[in-house]
Amino acid sequence: MKTFFAIFFSVLFLSACNLNKSNHSGDLPSDSIFHLPSEWQNQKGEKLKLKDLKGKTLVVVMIYTTCKSACPILVADMKMIKSKINPDNLDAVSLVLVSIDPETDTPERLAEFAKKSNMTDPCWIFLRGNTESTQEFANVLSMKYKKISPVDFSHSNIISIFSPDGKLVIQEEGTSINTQKVADKVNEVVKQNS
Repeated sequence: MKTFFAIFFSVLFLSACNLNKSNHSGDLPSDSIFHLPSEWQNQKGEKLKLKDLKGKTLVVVMIYTTCKSACPILVADMKMIKSKINPDNLDAVSLVLVSIDPETDTPERLAEFAKKSNMTDPCWIFLRGNTESTQEFANVLSMKYKKISPVDFSHSNIISIFSPDGKLVIQEEGTSINTQKVADKVNEVVKQNS
């Protein structure tokens, strides 16, 4: 009887290990942002798809570089979040800023903005797409934006966290984001997926 239980629990343990392994390398959840087929460019001019960001915890915000009001606050929030993330976790995190003004925010402009803003560490990713892919991604985030003049946009202020498989974990909205709460959640998600 002891042998039966030993074999039973061994099989159960091995099954659990295999199940756990398949969760990390298996199919993406149906609501993963990595299913979006859109193409993007980063600040280096490299073309990529969102699925190329898979495997890291993502902190995402949509901005535009010529913004003089809300975006500087969001950029400062993102920098504050980075400073509050456990330094040991930063290799498992990407801080992603997606432009809502792809006409103006060329890769060169994004690179210049990153340099001027002291956001050149490897964890910082700036993206621009075409108008359709930008609108599609904004819709996924429930982020609203509208061009109100040749140089200005009205837009929501939302910072989103995605798990390494592209599933939305939480969103913080408003002009006074709780950066500690976001950083704590990032640390938690990294820990859960390491």
